[in-house]
Amino acid sequence: MLDATSQRSLPLAPGIGYKPQHFAEILRDSGPVRWLEIHAENYMGDGGRPIAQLRHLVERFPISVHGVGLSIGGEAPLDAEHLARLRHLVDWLNPASFSEHLAWSSHEAAFLNDLLPLPYTQATLTRVADHIDQLQEALGRQMLLENPSTYLAFAESEMEETDFLREIAQRTGCGLLLDINNVFVSCTNQKLDPRGYIADFPLDLVGEVHLGGHDEQEDEHGAPLLIDSHGAEVVDPVWTLYAETIAAMGPRPSLIEWDTDVPEWPVLAAEAERAAHILAQVAP
Repeated sequence: MLDATSQRSLPLAPGIGYKPQHFAEILRDSGPVRWLEIHAENYMGDGGRPIAQLRHLVERFPISVHGVGLSIGGEAPLDAEHLARLRHLVDWLNPASFSEHLAWSSHEAAFLNDLLPLPYTQATLTRVADHIDQLQEALGRQMLLENPSTYLAFAESEMEETDFLREIAQRTGCGLLLDINNVFVSCTNQKLDPRGYIADFPLDLVGEVHLGGHDEQEDEHGAPLLIDSHGAEVVDPVWTLYAETIAAMGPRPSLIEWDTDVPEWPVLAAEAERAAHILAQVAP
């Protein structure tokens, strides 16, 4: 593992998911934004404008790398070529944080455009832990594992999601990324209490928080069905849950995710300002 002193750290402040259309505005006036997140798979090439912009940004901001394509929960071994390209990116960028999802997105040679849920069984736990061990060894650093947004539960699950995440972290030494919107989406869809979920979550292991928007539909019974779209403002109940969570565990680096229907920079900056205000209420 890398010496922790050789790595940058994320500030206890708001960040945003970086989009190239905001490059000039971020450099001109980043407002409350103190760090940026990129999706790893967008920066695995060897050159071009994306890499040039990223090299410029890393001189100004701590960078968090968020992977979306490793399929950590998949049954197959991690893709060696993908892992090598990820290692190359992490080596030159030296990001302040790396994270991935508790999900799967590949089957044999097929790669799916979704992050799919897992049953919480001992067999799944062992497989995910083995993949995280392999990933952390390859990257030479700790990763953060993100709680998923879910739309159903598996009958064969043997433990709660919070217990599964806690056990994964204990086995592998990974940290956790707590996505507050995912908690709200999953609990609404499964008619669970999001505050109860947070109360059961190992908050001491959280290294980063995500906030995002979602779409609301209705299921066949007319009940709310929330879709984790990352395409809208954070809704008030999620802000409330975030404020309660920050009050319980203390400030954490907090990201505004907005990946579809990306708005103008002032809209994102305003969302980050709202997060900054909540963080300031419990600042040490």
